Amino acid sequence: MADTPYLVALALVEIGGKRALPLGGQSWPAAASAEDPGVLGRTLALELLLRLWQRSDEAGLQRAAADTSLLLLEMPLETMSEQLPKLKAAWLSGGSTDSLQADLRALAGRAWQVSFAKYDGVQITPWR
Repeated sequence: MADTPYLVALALVEIGGKRALPLGGQSWPAAASAEDPGVLGRTLALELLLRLWQRSDEAGLQRAAADTSLLLLEMPLETMSEQLPKLKAAWLSGGSTDSLQADLRALAGRAWQVSFAKYDGVQITPWR
């Protein structure tokens, strides 16, 4: 199981003017044969968005990185456990969004952004 990659959903947002970076993930056994995150990616994104929606009762919610605020990243469990918390802490304490995104790209084996387009619905596209 240690070699099984994780699929991580994360959101770069501001809640009441304060940065937040909620995330969730799950092991992704089908990663090697999958072109995109498919049902698991949609499920993780939905769960994360529902958590954010519930938190919006506390204060206003705003994306912190425009169209690249909701991401799905494929990474080893060890990387997720050891490196992601450090990146998160640095960004929450005022680090650069560009630097965070560059570091996330470097950690991820593959990455996608999640967006919504009128008439097309939810779109999961490679993060470029």
